[in-house]
Amino acid sequence: MPTALITGITGQDGLYLAELLLEKGYDVHGVIRGQNNPKRDLVETLLPAVTLHAGDLTDMSSLIRALRDSDPDEVYNLGAVSFVAYSWENAAHTSDVTAKGALTMLEAVRLHCAEDPGRVRFYQASSSEMFGKVEESPQHERTLLWPRSPYGVSKVFGHHMTINYRESYGMHASSGILFNHESPRRGPEFVTRKISQAVAAIHLGRADELVLGNLDARRDWGFAGDYVEAMWLMLQQDEPDDYVIATGEAHSVRDFVAAAFGHVGITDWEGFVRQDPRFLRPAEVDRLVGDASKAREVLGWKPRVGFHELVAMMVDADIAALEAGW
Repeated sequence: MPTALITGITGQDGLYLAELLLEKGYDVHGVIRGQNNPKRDLVETLLPAVTLHAGDLTDMSSLIRALRDSDPDEVYNLGAVSFVAYSWENAAHTSDVTAKGALTMLEAVRLHCAEDPGRVRFYQASSSEMFGKVEESPQHERTLLWPRSPYGVSKVFGHHMTINYRESYGMHASSGILFNHESPRRGPEFVTRKISQAVAAIHLGRADELVLGNLDARRDWGFAGDYVEAMWLMLQQDEPDDYVIATGEAHSVRDFVAAAFGHVGITDWEGFVRQDPRFLRPAEVDRLVGDASKAREVLGWKPRVGFHELVAMMVDADIAALEAGW
């Protein structure tokens, strides 16, 4: 039975990845931060077979203990301060967790492996936000990185550290440059979930307004459940490498809003939406769309869930949650 250790297991990606690995017969372990983490109950309810370890990406000793106690074959570093807007307000904290945390995890794995640096296969969650002010479109593995937020800068650091540890120490360390991926498990602070929750509430007569920032920003949106399969596939390869994971389609925030309202039969949605400059980014990323040709050719990966299916899935889940009183 292979063993995997996941940081960030309480997030949408961590939950979907843990489910996938359990289905494949893995012994799954997760690092969870804080003595009274409010998401511990969620993980234990959804994934009772997962073993949880107290740890923090800013604390090397806790990561070494988690590695010692789980002795994994694969490590998936998904933990990060992942809300881009928050990163401007707390750039230092974002850097400590998202940037230096990746380095701390890499070093902990290197020390754990001792004389056999490739014994544990390592996955780093890189991000399309690293491309930022894009120089070419679509973006691929060789596109210039020009991040436009403290979060993006932190992800670039972790990405290059992963490459450096691979080249310097012979670690089996790969990075997945994942474009936006969503699901009903996405946190309510993210724009896609903010839209699906508001549309569900408006549909049920429990709200009458959706307040957003930039409606014209374009993103490449896929389903998180599809994207975690790509993470796993990367660590099954003989050689480590970096891969863009994306659908290859760009849609604006306006498109997402229209699709969400359209799913509940509201076509004249403009009257429900108000723009507020408070939700605009200090430095906007206007368009991100990925070229996942390498992942398709090498990993045999492709997305299964399309844009409109994803939007419908999220709206339906939020309608069900509201009706159930969650």
